[in-house]
Amino acid sequence: MAYCSRCGGMVADEARFCPQCGNPSGMDVGGATPPPLQPLEYKIQGDNLQVVRVKLQPGQELYAEAGKMLYKTPSIHWETRMSGGTIGQKLWGALKRTVMGESLFLTYFRAMQAGEVGFAGSYPGRIQNFDLQNGQSVLVQRDSFLAAQTTVQLNIAFTKKLGAGFFGGEGFILERLTGPGTVFIHGGGDFVDFQLGPGETLQVDTGCVVAFEESVTYDIQFVGGIKTAIFGGEGLFLATLTGPGRVIVQSMTLSKLRRELAPSGTGGDEHSLLGGVGDFFGSDD
Repeated sequence: MAYCSRCGGMVADEARFCPQCGNPSGMDVGGATPPPLQPLEYKIQGDNLQVVRVKLQPGQELYAEAGKMLYKTPSIHWETRMSGGTIGQKLWGALKRTVMGESLFLTYFRAMQAGEVGFAGSYPGRIQNFDLQNGQSVLVQRDSFLAAQTTVQLNIAFTKKLGAGFFGGEGFILERLTGPGTVFIHGGGDFVDFQLGPGETLQVDTGCVVAFEESVTYDIQFVGGIKTAIFGGEGLFLATLTGPGRVIVQSMTLSKLRRELAPSGTGGDEHSLLGGVGDFFGSDD
């Protein structure tokens, strides 16, 4: 196995380009251990409209969702491109990003000299960082990816069970982020962090799950009775997460925000039975 001298990502021996950054040359093939990853210096600033300020050293590089950058210093070179080294990889990457609800392009930020770049989400909420080890993964909701080091892989993660796919707040698609490297995600409102033990279960309003470790089992569960389903105000299903592992829950979802801002909104968190059925097939949070 080879390693890219530009981003440190793993590259198959027969590959001509790095699948992460597209670098066509300079692959290190001398051993099974990837080059050491330079730690990322950053600061998450603010309360419910948070900004992550990242200080890049010469040669360090990030990629981010298009439109998430707030500012950068002139020493930070930026370039918008599709991920992948070949036409086939670029088209496959574009298809995956369309399914995930993300833009077709990613923006890459590389420090020619020491500098700073800032990122923020598109609506009120918080930013969470993950410092992932080599091969360590975290699953996150659609549209939550903000920025990451180029050594972090961003891929589709299909839910394992059909029920969770149809009735969970994220539909069939989640995003899998795999290390090594630092990654930042954004969610709505405030975050509540849980560390579940083996067999420990947490029931969450569908759509409020921001992120969870790959060791956590994810499914959906009917709320119980038809009266609760119609009049309980929480919809028909709950997301069920079983440990071991870490789970992060958000206090505000885009669907709730849209409902409160809509002129014809009924207010509160009320769901009718028909509204709940509509959420099954129309949710995009």
